Amino acid sequence: MFTFKPTSKPTFIPILRRGASSLAAVCAVALGPAAHAFDITSADMRDHGTLSDRQVLNGFGCTGGDTSPQLAWSDPPAGTQSFAVTLYDPDAPTGSGWWHWVVYDIPADVRGLAAGAGAGDGKSAGLPAGARHGRNDFGTYRFGGACPPAGDKPHRYVVTVTALKVAHLPLPAEPSGAMVGFMVNANRLGSATLTATYGR
Repeated sequence: MFTFKPTSKPTFIPILRRGASSLAAVCAVALGPAAHAFDITSADMRDHGTLSDRQVLNGFGCTGGDTSPQLAWSDPPAGTQSFAVTLYDPDAPTGSGWWHWVVYDIPADVRGLAAGAGAGDGKSAGLPAGARHGRNDFGTYRFGGACPPAGDKPHRYVVTVTALKVAHLPLPAEPSGAMVGFMVNANRLGSATLTATYGR
């Protein structure tokens, strides 16, 4: 029986290797450098940490600082025309959660909010020029701190900054948090979140 015995090593392996390297190089050039993800950070809230007393309500049996957290964000999606910031408790025993802070129409060139920016009880007090407060579930136009029912398991407090494709949301003069949330989601380009917990 005839048996084939190659007299030299096949050459297709190095060719494939060179081809794979070339393909990777072409893809890298075509795609460009890796895009940075839209991100949010805070000096006052640690993601998956516990809220400090500064972000706890002063009222309803709670005795905190009632101060909105410092926030900073970076690398928003291309085409961003404005931002919205919300702080929401999905664990509040209401059937629909609880809106603690609602800010919208933040100009596209803004990259953060200072601690206490939500202190003014007014539609734009304490905010960057052009930005507005929506009504929180305390019925005020400002930040309202955490105050879950005593004995509940710790609640989650979710801060979200959303990049929007419009400079101004089409909202009435005194929108609720839920209405702002609806329009934010309808015009969303991307979002970034921080989540902290608090219980008492």
